[in-house]
Amino acid sequence: MTSRVGEESSQPRPGCSRPELREQVEEFVRGRVIPREPVLDAGGADAMSALDELRSQARAAGLWALPLPAELGGHGLTLSEYAGLAEAEGASDHGPAALGSAPLLDVSMLARHAGAGVRERYLKRLVAGEIRSCYAMTEPHVPGTDPFLTRTHARQLGDGSWSVTGRKWFTSGAANADLITVLARTDGSAGDREGLSLLLVPTDSPGFRVVRELPVLGATGQWEVELDQVSVPAGHLVGERGQALSIAGERLQWGRALRCLRWLGQGRRAFDLMCERAVSRSGSRGPLASHQLVQQHVFDALLALRTTRPLVHEAVALIDAGRDAHIEVGLAKVAAARMLQQVADAAIQVHGAAGLGPDTALPALFRTGRAARILDGPDELHITSVARRVLRGYARSATPE
Repeated sequence: MTSRVGEESSQPRPGCSRPELREQVEEFVRGRVIPREPVLDAGGADAMSALDELRSQARAAGLWALPLPAELGGHGLTLSEYAGLAEAEGASDHGPAALGSAPLLDVSMLARHAGAGVRERYLKRLVAGEIRSCYAMTEPHVPGTDPFLTRTHARQLGDGSWSVTGRKWFTSGAANADLITVLARTDGSAGDREGLSLLLVPTDSPGFRVVRELPVLGATGQWEVELDQVSVPAGHLVGERGQALSIAGERLQWGRALRCLRWLGQGRRAFDLMCERAVSRSGSRGPLASHQLVQQHVFDALLALRTTRPLVHEAVALIDAGRDAHIEVGLAKVAAARMLQQVADAAIQVHGAAGLGPDTALPALFRTGRAARILDGPDELHITSVARRVLRGYARSATPE
């Protein structure tokens, strides 16, 4: 895939203070990761072997763990410095794992909120890629937008350890994880706004099992897990007891911003594929690029990319500065999800039947775009949340008649 995106040739890219590094990451993803996608997508032993090989290559190229703390073995880039690189990595779903940035959210959460024992035992190994982690919040039969109804519960024992019982689903990477952070009720009852805690659970603990894989529109990577009186050491409580939602909210803001950046990378990839198809494919009436309806697809996709990117980078800048970014993240998340679905759909249309088959990445990109409108909160959640925040501001300043 050649990178010739028109929207980026005449203007500086936000979040790209190190253009030479972004170019290296783009080349790595384009030249090494994307060609291995068929093996990586299939999962299993061959996929793990291919991923390990890519990780070794990333280390050798000096591209490993770019946004992770330098004292733990990463490069220590800030979120704003990493933003442009996250787009480049995100062109492939496997880019973050291959380049060592996949555990960024877990490492950041544990570095901020875990006890000294957990930090000492796990953080450097997570950054080095020696162990893997995942995060389990949502549950079957419980609305993901209402964590107060969480049914998983944890009971503290006399020695300070915990016994955790419950079931989680749509947990990314659970099948290969060594650690899983679990949202559980430690106090109160279902529906209470307090009493939820986070516990770091080693997946080799008795009572933990992977129940099944949950294909997302046919794609692998999501899992359902069960915890049956799993014993968790006392020091594995993440943050204060009963204060999980403040940590989860912080994590969600970071996570949504990162997803948006990666969706921008995938939207750019779909745009490239569409334009390359338009200029290379000819029929009895000339090249596709000469058709006005194809030009309309190109224009609309370019407009979606250009208008989405500033929203995403504005949210990133606010998060990195430690400022409230609820409105900006909500706008960016909805815009980026819609953008990816729109651009991938247009690219499929320009490809025709070839866009539906296995010879391009377009089916996977479209699938990601559609799932993006539900992942990390459905569009409806963000729309109502942003609108309410905006209207509350007007209500406070309104003068009664």
